[in-house]
Amino acid sequence: MADRSVVVDTSKSPHAKLRPIPISAVKLRDRFWQPRLIALQEVTIPTQYDLMEQTGRIDNFRRVAGKVGGEFRGLYFNDSDVYKWLEAAAWSLAVQPNEKVTELMDKVIAEIESAQDADGYLNTFFSLERKNQRWTNLRDMHELYCAGHLFQAAIAHHRVTGNDRLLKVAIRFADHIAQVFGWGKKEEPDGHPEIEMALVELFRETGERRYLELAQFFVDVRGHKRIGGSPYLQDHKPFRELDEVTGHAVRALYLNAGATDIYAETGEDALMQALQRMWRNLTEKRMYVTGGCGARYEGEAFGRDYELPNERAYAETCAAIANILWQWRMFLITGEARFIDVLELALFNGALSGIGLDGKSYFYVNPLADRGRHRRQPYFECACCPPNIARLLPMIPSFLYALSDDGVFVNLYAKSEAELTVNGVPVRLRQRTDYPWDGEVTLQMELQKPTTFTLHLRIPSWCERASVTVNGTERHEGRGGEFVTVKREWRSGETVGLSLPMFPEFAVCHPFVEANGGRVALRRGPIVYCLEQVDNPDADVWFVAAKVDSDLTIVPVQIGNLPIVAVQGEGVAAEPSAWNGKLYQPLRKLSIKPLRFTAIPYFAWANRDAGPMTVWVAKG
Repeated sequence: MADRSVVVDTSKSPHAKLRPIPISAVKLRDRFWQPRLIALQEVTIPTQYDLMEQTGRIDNFRRVAGKVGGEFRGLYFNDSDVYKWLEAAAWSLAVQPNEKVTELMDKVIAEIESAQDADGYLNTFFSLERKNQRWTNLRDMHELYCAGHLFQAAIAHHRVTGNDRLLKVAIRFADHIAQVFGWGKKEEPDGHPEIEMALVELFRETGERRYLELAQFFVDVRGHKRIGGSPYLQDHKPFRELDEVTGHAVRALYLNAGATDIYAETGEDALMQALQRMWRNLTEKRMYVTGGCGARYEGEAFGRDYELPNERAYAETCAAIANILWQWRMFLITGEARFIDVLELALFNGALSGIGLDGKSYFYVNPLADRGRHRRQPYFECACCPPNIARLLPMIPSFLYALSDDGVFVNLYAKSEAELTVNGVPVRLRQRTDYPWDGEVTLQMELQKPTTFTLHLRIPSWCERASVTVNGTERHEGRGGEFVTVKREWRSGETVGLSLPMFPEFAVCHPFVEANGGRVALRRGPIVYCLEQVDNPDADVWFVAAKVDSDLTIVPVQIGNLPIVAVQGEGVAAEPSAWNGKLYQPLRKLSIKPLRFTAIPYFAWANRDAGPMTVWVAKG
């Protein structure tokens, strides 16, 4: 199997400081991510395939090829769910070869091949009776969005297997699109950005510069009101003039990811200035404490600055994933730790909450408070999120490290083994840690011969001070939000110890966030916590107020088959009977009682009995 399983290939990008490593270069051995990757192949991918069959998503391709009859089934962009599933299947094979997954993947690819038109066009909604409607409603109908997901699936398949059968399909469709779109041709963007980053990656895979130029066109043509001029579509002003993330959250972040890819190839300063402005707006004013994005149900959209409701949070799983994809690209360009800080936050919280511990139940929306009505579902009519989280999970091994001209960046921590090449020398890095539950990390070097390089160790922003030791003696200090660098001649058997003091703490948010006035959230390391009713039988968790001056303790517990670290603390709560028949009452008459509360990781909620949940609790 080819060892080219890189998700974003900046190895030849002139304006990227870092190069990614293949997924297959890192073998996770931990108790946090490895079980999820096993479940991905054993549970998630097979059950999603069955659901695609049951809902007619694959039959839509067979129908175009004349293999089955009937009407098109489902939403007009259902092809994209099949492509995201394919990308997930392909990347999973870089984690671990699997005959069943390979068989299913080949089966689906054959159906896609048979549905492609002679001119290269491929979209099952527009392939038969709606053929005359192609490219007539780019604002609403997601044709280019679907194409982008096809391209990304094809690239993943080619890089992992070395087989170009799906890549050939993608290239034929991309060439068709290049004949239709461009300056002096059809001058409109798609209502749902996605194709931009897909086209850049297709350029990287094939070396054909016309795909990069087409990606540039789709960014440049946007913002000139050619599809209505709505901020919802990011069409209200040219990209280089944007200063806030606005509109549909997934679309905005996918667009930013695509523009970041273009910058990596062109180095255009105006693009980077716009990206930095939007990054600050997102992280300082419009992102949830979980790394989730999108405050409003209306339009699945960002709200105004500091508009971050809890129970009514939309925070679509796809938006957290889009956030991760954008942060990864910004990191590869700059090498700055702040981008991995946000990636890690969204990965462990806002995105991971989107899939149940069983590997086959999902959230589309991720509220930060609930009365017990929001439950995981096996699938959705609009099923963009399940295959999106499926394709994200196998990317995780490649996020752990990156390579620079001077050495190795260690970005994320997990018990693992990595096979890297540094200065032409094979290097094996063994990580030993129980992260994210413990902040002690040991890295052991195995080299074929001594070699000099710089090891860049990320100190997460949640950690105020960290210490690094080499061979138990040489000591370095680091602050949160930066990389500690150790340059030396490394020899086989040498070890690096990283100590990230990890303790539970209360966090507060900006006073302008109206929903959280007088409230606190619990965090420990990269994990955001919540109070769920099943763990707190003594009071309704919405009634609990935490005593912020009391000690917090950690307790190992089990949810299903998952060992986690819970946090316990002291608080008070009103007696539920105190509110019987009352909406308001004098504070002096309110009856309260002391209690001890338990908080669990936010990603793990709604996997047991239904009941109220909250991330932000009142200060007692």
